[in-house]
Amino acid sequence: MQVQPAWYIARRYLVSKKSHNAINVVSGVSAAAVGVVTAAMLCVMSVLNGFESLIEGMFSRFDADIRIEAAEGKSFDCGGEAFEAVRGLPMVAVYSETVEETALVEYAGKQIPVRLKGVDEAFEQLTEIDSLIVDGEYKVYDGAFDRAVPGQGLANQLGIGAHFVKGMHVYAPKREGRVNLLHPEQSFEQATCYISGIFAVNQTQYDDEMMLVSLELTRRLFHFGEREVTAVECKVAEGKEKEVKKQIQNLLGDGYKVMDRYEQQADFFRIVRIEKLLTTLLLAFILLIASFNLLGSLTMLIIDKKANIQTLRHLGASEQMIQRIFLYEVSLISAVGAAVVIVTGMIICWSQERFGWLRMGNGTEYIISSYPVRLEAGDVLVVLGIVLVIGFVASAIPAMKSTREQ
Repeated sequence: MQVQPAWYIARRYLVSKKSHNAINVVSGVSAAAVGVVTAAMLCVMSVLNGFESLIEGMFSRFDADIRIEAAEGKSFDCGGEAFEAVRGLPMVAVYSETVEETALVEYAGKQIPVRLKGVDEAFEQLTEIDSLIVDGEYKVYDGAFDRAVPGQGLANQLGIGAHFVKGMHVYAPKREGRVNLLHPEQSFEQATCYISGIFAVNQTQYDDEMMLVSLELTRRLFHFGEREVTAVECKVAEGKEKEVKKQIQNLLGDGYKVMDRYEQQADFFRIVRIEKLLTTLLLAFILLIASFNLLGSLTMLIIDKKANIQTLRHLGASEQMIQRIFLYEVSLISAVGAAVVIVTGMIICWSQERFGWLRMGNGTEYIISSYPVRLEAGDVLVVLGIVLVIGFVASAIPAMKSTREQ
């Protein structure tokens, strides 16, 4: 295959010795500045991915694969044929009914509003609740008394622990009737629960606000019907979430919302994506500023090759060919530099993931000892594209202008 003269000359210029050592120094400093920002961009994006995976893993231990809610209103009847069809889907491994409402908990004079979640016997297979218990055991009914499993933050606020002898009082507002101003306590349903265990997901919305009780207790407190629920949660075959979600939506129709794990925590994942986008844009702007350092080294290179440019003109080279020589060289500098720096960044990310050399605090203050990292191929391509585009745009116009002036 015949090599274009402009491309050949550009490659020679890239590796040839310059007549002034200052050009090498300036070029090296400029390339180093761009390289540091590029590596930082890849590493920061990988760390953000790592935190996303970490928190996603926490949610996945408590959230169901699929959650079904009413499109309008809060509760619905799950006793129809459509829900029986959902229960019978081959890829639905666990089917669980839940009732979630706001209640008031009182213990030793302390009163705190909580998210009371009533769960059935299938909840233990639906989630990894056993692995989330930090004190006591998971049990919402012992055959004689109602039991409760509050989040760790909620338990701390109430000052309770697993197997405390004294029970806590749970108050739920009656769904029907008027408030009795003379005797307001008659406007609430009341139950007594005994703590069996405490769970910790390490997420505020669960640990500080939620308490697990039996499904029968919540239905009794809030006057729900025998098959009335606020949500149906399912565990499905691994990797089949999208397929099962579509099947369930077709069975139930538009009157219900069928959500996967990402949609259940849509706000969190939206914030993570926005944070990652803003961080990428900020580092890309810093990279753009650092890339302008290449202008000086490129201008000095053109001055250094002034005699060569005149020789090429005398040999019949057109202005377009001379411009292509320096444009090709800019592209080579950007490509080679980006490749070297990105490989370096990948090695840094891999070593952090493998050895955890960058610690968080003293390694014992947080739920993880070192910064989490997850390197994604898409991020590598994005960083590579940003570096090539910025490097080319920042140098192409000055290169074309400078060669015309020589």
